[in-house]
Amino acid sequence: MQADDEFVAKRKTLGWRGDLVALGAGAMLPLSFAPYNYWFFGLLAVGLLAQLLRDLSSKRTWLRSLVFGLGMYGTGVSWVYISIHDFGFTGAAPAALMTAAFVSFLALVFSLPFILYGRCVAKSRTAVLLGFPAIWVLGEWSRSWFLTGFPWLFMGYGHISSPLGGWAPLAGVYAVSFAAVFTSTALGFLLLYLEKRLRKNTLHNLSISYVSILLGITIFIWSAGFGLKNIAWTSYSEEDKLTVSIVQPNIPLALKWNPLYRPQIVKTLLSLSSKHWDSDIILWPEAAIPFMYHDADGFVAELEHLASENNTALIAGILYDDTEEEKYYNSIMGIGAAENIYFKQRLVPFGEYVPLEAMLRGIIAFFDLPNSVINRGPPHQANLKARDFEVAPYICYEVVYPDLVAANLGKAAVMVTISNDAWFGNSIGPLQHFQMAQMRALEHGKFMIRGTNTGLSGIINDKGEITLTGTQFVAETLAGEVYRTHGHTPFSFTHSWPIIILCVLLFLLACMLKRQHTD
Repeated sequence: MQADDEFVAKRKTLGWRGDLVALGAGAMLPLSFAPYNYWFFGLLAVGLLAQLLRDLSSKRTWLRSLVFGLGMYGTGVSWVYISIHDFGFTGAAPAALMTAAFVSFLALVFSLPFILYGRCVAKSRTAVLLGFPAIWVLGEWSRSWFLTGFPWLFMGYGHISSPLGGWAPLAGVYAVSFAAVFTSTALGFLLLYLEKRLRKNTLHNLSISYVSILLGITIFIWSAGFGLKNIAWTSYSEEDKLTVSIVQPNIPLALKWNPLYRPQIVKTLLSLSSKHWDSDIILWPEAAIPFMYHDADGFVAELEHLASENNTALIAGILYDDTEEEKYYNSIMGIGAAENIYFKQRLVPFGEYVPLEAMLRGIIAFFDLPNSVINRGPPHQANLKARDFEVAPYICYEVVYPDLVAANLGKAAVMVTISNDAWFGNSIGPLQHFQMAQMRALEHGKFMIRGTNTGLSGIINDKGEITLTGTQFVAETLAGEVYRTHGHTPFSFTHSWPIIILCVLLFLLACMLKRQHTD
């Protein structure tokens, strides 16, 4: 073990330089996601972190992973500044401070599982190979529910189009993440081995047999993913389809709830829909109807007439006011040949509700946004109906929660998601959001229709591929087709539990290896 011990000793002396490398690696990771899609940068970034954390104290492990998280979220989600500054009526300096606080908090949450990793996992190669991918995935999973969750920048999203994407219908995005992180960790050891051989012209302490095992497992993971991609988990007939028109009205947020602008919004929606009433489905985006539900009787009656006359299923976002309970819900409703109404379950903090409301209301304008009084919808709601198709609806960032989407899918033949990504301006945020919708379609082998106010709107097929998309910040109507899929993927039945349980077991095994190493 002399050569490996030498490498570990050198790495431990890196100090702040190692932290800088971790910061740069974290900043590199978002390059693997939309709109860049350079997934190999993600492999490099995570592989660097795995090596930089080896044999550090639990405190140093936590600090270095925190620095990595600062880089990752600093480049990956700093677009929240646009929401806070441009639409939250907050000055540049306070908005920058709030963005920095948000990024720092996310980095802190990212780093917490690595405290356990630093305490429990040894420097041995096998322990790292088992423990690091396991704790990474368990960290992603915890970020989907901790404090309501913010499941952004999961490693697996960068691999929708890579061979590893084939694991998604089998076990979900966390399985894709595990495969990618294991690959990163294994490649780190293999590159270390090659570097030692080239520099000293001697065999590094990684034996040939160990290298063969690493290569074999990595090749299996990728080749199996490639093979899984070719499996048709669900099926559809070319004749059993719906024609779809997606209205993207491009309404400025500043005018959205201005009563004086309401007639113009109605005119825009009707104008963009006027040539498409012969479609089976017309989709309007989140909160498209510029009235509260109980104030929209006249407009909805007009829409009901237009849709029923053409046997069209109009699916539209609207804010629902429960006048008896004095509560408000972000909802999506069916009109004409569409039925039912769905209330959003996963709300956006500060955008739809204010955490610690009694303390924060009134401090700055951002904590008093007009829509931040929305209530959470009940679980186990009925899906929408469009013609004779069952449609699973998801509003805004509900679609980024893999297990919520799976739990609400039911017997749906098609998925629909509506959003208003104007809050994030011309940033990478809406593109990341669209990519996560792609993963949901891939996980379940279902077509997904996505309608947004400013883009990107479009259609995603059962393989997670975008078959139709428009242009951001352009008022337009997109026309395409979706198909009724039959059957379910394994992930639709099991959700994320198999991969989560596997990661718990692997992490416990890695901890046991440390005990043996210590003994």
